[in-house]
Amino acid sequence: MNAVALSDGSAIEREHSDLLIRRTVFGSAADCLVDIYQTDVNLAVWQRELSNSVKKNCLSLLADRYFTGCRLVLTADKVDSLDDAMPELLRYPDLRRDIQLLADMFLTLFGLERIGLRLTPLKGSMCPKFHVDRVPCRLITTYVGRGTEWLPHHEVDRSKLGAGSNGMSDSVSGIISGEDCIQTLASGEVALLKGEMWEGNEGAGLVHRSPLVVPEDRLLLTFDVA
Repeated sequence: MNAVALSDGSAIEREHSDLLIRRTVFGSAADCLVDIYQTDVNLAVWQRELSNSVKKNCLSLLADRYFTGCRLVLTADKVDSLDDAMPELLRYPDLRRDIQLLADMFLTLFGLERIGLRLTPLKGSMCPKFHVDRVPCRLITTYVGRGTEWLPHHEVDRSKLGAGSNGMSDSVSGIISGEDCIQTLASGEVALLKGEMWEGNEGAGLVHRSPLVVPEDRLLLTFDVA
C-alpha cells in the first residue's frame, strides 16, 4: 500500500502505518550504522563507550559558564580544522577529535558535502513530547546525561503525534500503551534516526523525545543533512 499524505490522522493513514514493519539494529562496531540503509531499519545504534578523556572534556565544557552551545553548517573540507569553526573546543582536544570522527563518518556514509551540526548544553527536556523528525536522517549522541528516549514502531499510535494528541501529555494521549514501551539510548551511544523525509519512509520515521528527567546537565550532539 502506498503512503497517503493526510494530516487528520485518518483511518487510511493509520492502516498504512500498521502495515509497515520497522526494526532497530544495535552493534558494538561503527559499521553497524550502515544498516540504516536497510528499508525496514529506522534506527541504527553504535553501542560504544566513551573514553575517560572524552568524558572529562565534556564535563569541563559543561562547567564553562560561557559555553552556550554551537550551531553551524560544517563542510567536508573543514572537518580537519574544526577548531576554526568551533573555537570553543580549543581547550577540549579529545572531544574535538571525537566530533571530527563522527562528522567524517556521517559525511562519508551519506556522501554529503556539508552537515548541520549542533552541540548543545541542556538542563531539561529540549523536546519533551514524542515526535518524528522531518529530515531524511539525524545522528544523535548524548555525551553527558541520559540519552534520547524512543519507541519501537509497532508500539506507537501515530495518529496521536503532534496535533493528534489534543494537547495532552504522552502519558495520557494514548500514543503508547504503557511506559514499559519506552526505550532509552545510553550516554555515548551513536544513533542514526531515520526520519519522515527518507525516501520510502513516510509514516515510519522513528518516534522519539528528550528524556523526561529531573533537571540535570546534558551535552547533546546532532548532525543533519544541511
